[in-house]
Amino acid sequence: MPSEKGPVGQSPPDLEIVGDKVTIHPSGFTGGPEPQDDGITERNLVHHMARFRQNPFDFLREVSLYMSGTGWRAYDNVVGQPIFYSGFTDRMKTNILASPLLQGKVKELAEARLSVEEKEGLLEIRPGPLLKKKVHRRNEIEANLKEVVDSMLDNMICKMESNRFIRGAYYLCTQLLTRAYHQGIHVSSEEVLRLRSVAEEAAKKKQSIVFLPCHKSHVDYVSLQLICYRLGIGLPVVVAGDNLNIPLLGPFLQHAGAMWIRRSFGNDPLYHTVVQAYIDTLLQQGFNFECFIEGGRSRTGKLLSPKFGILSFILDSVLSGRVEDTVICPVSTQYDKVIETESYISELLGQPKRKENLADLLSSSSVLSLKLGRVDVRFHEPWSMREFITQQLTRLPSQIHINSDRKLNYEERGRILRTLGYRVLSEINDVSVMMPTALVGTVLLTLRGRGVGKAELVRRVEWLCERVRMKGGRVAHFYRYPTEVVVDRALEVLGSKLVGVVSGLAEPTYYAVDRFQLSFYRNMTIHLFITEALVSAAMYTKVKRGGGPPHQRISFTDLLSQVTFLSQLFRGEFIFPPEGLTTNLEKTLQGLEKDDVIIVSRDASGTPTSVELSDAERKCGRENYDFYCFLIWPFIEASWLGSVSLLGLTPPLGKTLYHQGDLSYFEAVNKETLKNSYQRFAEEGIILVRKGKELRASPVMKLAPEWTPERDPSTGKLLARGRLWDFTELIAQSRREGKNRRDGATVSSRVLTMTDLVGRKLFEGAASPDLGDSVDVSSRQQRRKDITTKSKL
Repeated sequence: MPSEKGPVGQSPPDLEIVGDKVTIHPSGFTGGPEPQDDGITERNLVHHMARFRQNPFDFLREVSLYMSGTGWRAYDNVVGQPIFYSGFTDRMKTNILASPLLQGKVKELAEARLSVEEKEGLLEIRPGPLLKKKVHRRNEIEANLKEVVDSMLDNMICKMESNRFIRGAYYLCTQLLTRAYHQGIHVSSEEVLRLRSVAEEAAKKKQSIVFLPCHKSHVDYVSLQLICYRLGIGLPVVVAGDNLNIPLLGPFLQHAGAMWIRRSFGNDPLYHTVVQAYIDTLLQQGFNFECFIEGGRSRTGKLLSPKFGILSFILDSVLSGRVEDTVICPVSTQYDKVIETESYISELLGQPKRKENLADLLSSSSVLSLKLGRVDVRFHEPWSMREFITQQLTRLPSQIHINSDRKLNYEERGRILRTLGYRVLSEINDVSVMMPTALVGTVLLTLRGRGVGKAELVRRVEWLCERVRMKGGRVAHFYRYPTEVVVDRALEVLGSKLVGVVSGLAEPTYYAVDRFQLSFYRNMTIHLFITEALVSAAMYTKVKRGGGPPHQRISFTDLLSQVTFLSQLFRGEFIFPPEGLTTNLEKTLQGLEKDDVIIVSRDASGTPTSVELSDAERKCGRENYDFYCFLIWPFIEASWLGSVSLLGLTPPLGKTLYHQGDLSYFEAVNKETLKNSYQRFAEEGIILVRKGKELRASPVMKLAPEWTPERDPSTGKLLARGRLWDFTELIAQSRREGKNRRDGATVSSRVLTMTDLVGRKLFEGAASPDLGDSVDVSSRQQRRKDITTKSKL
């Protein structure tokens, strides 16, 4: 899909905002004037910028328009609360310091300190009456604490004081972004017009819009800020980790809307209260706000589990009554290609994360000269936080009212918070757009064989597009281009480092060069098919045995048991449909049966009794069934790898197993997925983890006694039995067979021996006297690096 010649030309789009009226001029259409994809017409809000070398006159004219603030670029009549004036930061600090919550915490901490000093006799050192000394010392402590608060706020608070600076920042960021993403930022006109309407209503009520985007790249917050600027909506204050508060970049971002917070609050009640008071103040005064629901960036391409830190502050603001209401707006940001994927792969393979610096951010794969396609931003319909809380309170057994004096207990509050987090994630998935690169990457990683011909690749992409739409998902607009052109465009963006081509054949044949990096794009689609993938993996326990259809038929009881097990195993890994396991399974079986992938046998009452592959699916080489299996197999492999490592409390032997052929997917050696597996094992009580008392102390872990494998009393070797062994084998039933097809016993015994060998070495220097047979996690990670390095040699 060449960007130079579009179906409606390349004249820049213009979004005219006059008073309450918003008009998107026809030149902004990217797919012709008629609605596309269920009536949603797409617009490109950020297009090519003039380049000095190509046309110095246009470049200088453009700079002049932005600096002088001509037309919409002035950003004067903003929908929302006024921000851009000198003294804004000081006024915000004054309001925060006046917060009763913060003042109460300062007095509480001062009183606690004074009580300690009195008990230790420190007040006796000073002359004078005790009461007078206590008053003086209390005032002294409070003054010191206020100085600490002032320092915290100065580092934390955003400083959007200059409209001229914001105009310049917008121009600079647009220049950088359109150099990297040369096809601009695409939005749905229906969604952005609705968003502006909601913003106008919220401004009248002096309410904030809380944007909750997914987080795949540093470009996420830049894109959202540019869209808000272009729509004339008040720029949100963006919660950002202070790891980005680096020289030059940090002050720039702080003046453009960044609110710096520590990556970890630790045991600091004052800092916690300062953050709460700041968020209260922003929401009370109707300033827009933005934080990332997943916390950090997703290194895997799919949504991460919700992080509840900032969400908890927002919930508390409304739940306590300090804030009347706020508007929640989930946001999905998708890319043809993410700039940081190469660094993500290094981190997922265990490389330490590099400290952020400006040079890396600007030169990521020569960011200034890349052509990475486009960015698609989609906005879910906003909704009231107060209405959500009221609805959740009525579902509690005690039927609490939002204005009730009774406070929620820890369990009740946690339940509402989890519901909030997963609702936002589900709505982000609902509006997410499947990009061409995600479609091509998914097809390449879900086909058997070494490569795929051009015609077959196009056919499977068309099939996948249809499946996405059938599942209620959205496919990126193809503008009326044929699928072959879309595939060519995706291959061009992915590049030869990810997808190779074999020329000189009857037709070009493509193959995955870097499966690990390509898996990032495959994972963008997996949420749509997760239930089909689990059912297919459960059926695979029979299908992998081979033989005729009767041998591959699975009883509904066995299917339900394995699907239940896998769902529990991956409950922290994927966002499942909210209807529950029974309803999801029923709908999935009906859908697969309708698509003629499976046959479901039922008794007289209509209850399923058994499930098997259909004749049509067997005749087409199981291509549809295999698609669902290939989606989930790398995650099953990672869970199996994690459980295997527990047999000796050893680090994952990923590269060794992969090169020996016992592990089918190198991307299973994935720090994020393995971390989720260990977290799941801890929740199940398989491992016991204790965090160190010191701030940076490494946690230690050990197997729970009832899960600890037995050893042969004469040889000391691990025995292939017990709860952990059975658990590992249950995961293995749904694994794709490796080089030793259907020879599970040989693989299991060989892996058991290897695990035991490394485990013995690990315990030589990593045992902790406090937990007995426990392992220091940092030692485990270092040992993993040593082992994988040796295995490569």
